[in-house]
Amino acid sequence: MAAETPVRERSRTEPPVRRAGALVRWDVIVAVLLVAVFAVGAGTTGDFATADNLSFALDDLTEIALIALPMTLLVVAAEVDLSVASVLGLSSALLGALWDAGWAIETIIPLVVLVGAGCGLVNGVLVTRLGLPSLAVTIGTMTLYRGLAYVLLGTNAVSEFPQAYADLATGAFPGTPFPYPFVLFVLLAVVTAVVLHATGVGRALFAMGANQEAAFFAGIRVKRIKLLLFVLAGVVSAFAGVVYTLRYGSARADNAYGLELAVIAAVLVGGVDFNGGKGTLGGVVAGVLIIGLLRNLLMLRDVSTEIQSMVTGLLLIVSVLTPRSRHVQTSLRRRRAGARAGGRGRVRRHDEAVDAEQ
Repeated sequence: MAAETPVRERSRTEPPVRRAGALVRWDVIVAVLLVAVFAVGAGTTGDFATADNLSFALDDLTEIALIALPMTLLVVAAEVDLSVASVLGLSSALLGALWDAGWAIETIIPLVVLVGAGCGLVNGVLVTRLGLPSLAVTIGTMTLYRGLAYVLLGTNAVSEFPQAYADLATGAFPGTPFPYPFVLFVLLAVVTAVVLHATGVGRALFAMGANQEAAFFAGIRVKRIKLLLFVLAGVVSAFAGVVYTLRYGSARADNAYGLELAVIAAVLVGGVDFNGGKGTLGGVVAGVLIIGLLRNLLMLRDVSTEIQSMVTGLLLIVSVLTPRSRHVQTSLRRRRAGARAGGRGRVRRHDEAVDAEQ
């Protein structure tokens, strides 16, 4: 009977341990951080919590938020696209060049989105058909697409776009402080969350991220799904380029330069594992808001853009290191628990052998 007592005691303590672990999930931590950032901003900067400033902050993070949606799907599937900001810049330059040439804006926007799909298709083909790593491929196309933007527009800037479209990019939904593009992001986020967490496609993405080979042998069309994800990233990045151009009223080849860092940071801060197979869209939405509110707070306090980039980079490093350290600690605890269980088992077997001899 004495040998069974530790087993009973351990079984009583396991449910509270699991419940405690659930309370410190990464997406819960991110939500707490979001509340903390808002509280600090409201407490230290007078203009931070005003309706006008929050509306501006939400409008300013729109492109990051939009691109973070397909980026989440890609990273969950253990891929990444670093060319998204360059696709945005290319779409902005193309929009400006065609508008300067006298094209109608209603014709330009669908064409720009189609070009974005083509950029994503190039990335997807190189990754899925040639078997190249997405990190290396999209670093290359990041430079390629940005170069094409300069070929189209050079260092020139094109402005004076139709006011009706500019109002859609900057105006707020009637009766609310929420800009139209942010409302669109919320709707797309709901759709993405349903796809990721409540459909077979989402389960396939998590399976691919956890073990691509096992997913393939389970009948999942890994290459086709990843190709479509890269195309989706290109489409959304191009559309974000249209929003960015109309919001600032200026088409330039260097628009959104370096924005991919903020997108990746938002996704990883939101708790998506860079190796794939783990993450929640709710965490990513919280990560997007943290990045956006931090940028806005630093801007209100006249912090330079270089320091803002440093803060984003620091968040990126912390978001990668923290889950890794937690994983290492969990693995060590399991090994120690296994070693203790093995030791108790050996003692139990020794006692049983002694009893048998007696």
